[in-house]
Amino acid sequence: MSIRFDNKVAIVTGAGGGLGRAYALELARRGAKVVVNDLGGTRDGTGHSDAALKVVEEIEAMGGEAMSDGGSVTEYEHMVELVAKAKAKWGGVHVLINNAGVLRDKSFAKMEPSDFKFVIDVHLNGSANCTKAVWETMRTQNYGRVLMTASSTGLYGNFGQANYGAAKLGLAGLTKTLAIEGAKNNIKVNTIAPTAGTRMTEDLFPAEAFAAFAPEKVAPAALYLVCEEAPTNMIIGAGAGVFQAAYVTLTQGKLLTGDDLSPEGIAAHWGEITDRTGELTPQSGSEQSMSILKKLQGG
Repeated sequence: MSIRFDNKVAIVTGAGGGLGRAYALELARRGAKVVVNDLGGTRDGTGHSDAALKVVEEIEAMGGEAMSDGGSVTEYEHMVELVAKAKAKWGGVHVLINNAGVLRDKSFAKMEPSDFKFVIDVHLNGSANCTKAVWETMRTQNYGRVLMTASSTGLYGNFGQANYGAAKLGLAGLTKTLAIEGAKNNIKVNTIAPTAGTRMTEDLFPAEAFAAFAPEKVAPAALYLVCEEAPTNMIIGAGAGVFQAAYVTLTQGKLLTGDDLSPEGIAAHWGEITDRTGELTPQSGSEQSMSILKKLQGG
C-alpha cells in the first residue's frame, strides 16, 4: 500500500523546524498542499523569525505547493484566519498536525504560575484553537485527520516539566473525546508521543543520541496517523525508528461492601484492586461505568 496525500490540504503548526518541518516536507513529497505555520520564536516562545517561509521555499524547490503562516496558535482568531486562507487557496483542509510547542522547564517549586499558564496555552489551548478552527470544515466535507502531540512526560512524568506534562496528557484526553465526536463525520483523531533531537531538546541529548533521534525517524508514524487509512483514538510513541502503542488501561477492580467499604478495606484489598490480570482498555468513559455495573451484577 502506497500512502499518498494527493488533493489533500494539510496544516502543520510549529513547522519551521524540527518535527514540524520533517512532517511538512514528507507530506509535500507525498502530494499534499501544505500550510507551514510557525510563529518562529525561540524555545521558550519569545521572538519571531522567518522559519516558516524557509520551509515553504524547500517544498517549492522540490516541486511541491505550500504557503507560510506566522499566526500564533494561542490566538483563536489567528487560526480561523489560517484556515480561511488555506480554503481560499486550495478549497479545504483535510489534515491538521498540532505540533507547535514551547518549553519553560523548572521544578514545580521554582516555577512561576505565568510559566505554567503559558505552556498550557501553547500546547493544550493552542491545539484546541487550531482544531476548533478547522473542525466545522472537516465535518462539512465529511473527512478529517487530526494529530495531537503528547509526550512521554505527559504519559509518564518527568522532573522539571509539570507544566509541559499537564498540557501533554491533556492533549491525549482531548484526542479521546474528539475521536468519539468526529467518528460520524469520518474525522479520525490520534496522538503521537515523539522523542526527537530538535531545537527544543538539543541540550538534553548527547551528540550521538541527537543524531539517532532525528525528526525524520518520527515522521513515518505522524503521516500514517493522518492518512486516509489511519486508525483513530490511538497513542503512538515514536523515536529513533522505534514505534510503540500506549494505552490508558483499567484493572478489573474489586467490589467492596460492608466493613470493607472503608479506607481500611481499600488498604486490605489493595493487591486485588491493583491486580493487572485481565486489564481493560476502555474506548470511552462510559465503558468504565459499565465495568462498575458489571461488578455490581456479579460479573
